[in-house]
Amino acid sequence: MNFLAIETSTEACSVALVHGDEVIERSEIAPRRHAELVLPMADALLAEAGLSRMALDGIAVGRGPGAFTGVRLGVSLAQGMAMALDVPVVTVSSLEALALEAPEDDASILAVIDARMGEIYVAAYRRDGNGGLIGLDAERVDTAAKLLLPEASAWHVVGTGWGTYEAALRERIHAPIVSADPLRYPQARHIAGIAARRFRDGAAVSPEFALPVYLRDKVALTLVEQGRA
Repeated sequence: MNFLAIETSTEACSVALVHGDEVIERSEIAPRRHAELVLPMADALLAEAGLSRMALDGIAVGRGPGAFTGVRLGVSLAQGMAMALDVPVVTVSSLEALALEAPEDDASILAVIDARMGEIYVAAYRRDGNGGLIGLDAERVDTAAKLLLPEASAWHVVGTGWGTYEAALRERIHAPIVSADPLRYPQARHIAGIAARRFRDGAAVSPEFALPVYLRDKVALTLVEQGRA
């Protein structure tokens, strides 16, 4: 099938196009520029593949958590495009997509996004051996200093939360840290890979049921957050 995948929940703005067995992507670290970049990225990918929007069979989107404005933008665009094309949507956790940025081995993966205001969006995973992930706990908003993690023999840590809260996270991770990279972000190619399996499994929904996940009860950002989203 042909479908677009959109991920705008963090500083990275990315779009991927699945065209048969091929996946092509545009991605840019562009805080505050997602709204101007995402549709031109999508149109460039379609042009590269020689497809029109009418050839799309579905839309996939990172549903958050992440920056409120970015999550809202991505989900709104996915809904709007899907409604216009009369195609279904698959929503994917942005933390799950981020976890796929970790090295491919047997170590568990901690995906952690800086949520501002002293908090992190976080979830733990391990690889399932088939290119996917198994969740080890629930995705949530928490503080690094109080974080409780499942047992693991080793960890990869990916995401901006490591850059902000490395010292506190080291205190909470009670196993060897094999790698830690704060410069990793959820990417549309991983949204696409997860979504492809869900499309095949019949897990797509009508656009009106494609909902964002903010995790915070407070979805209105402070002025500082708005400046950094």
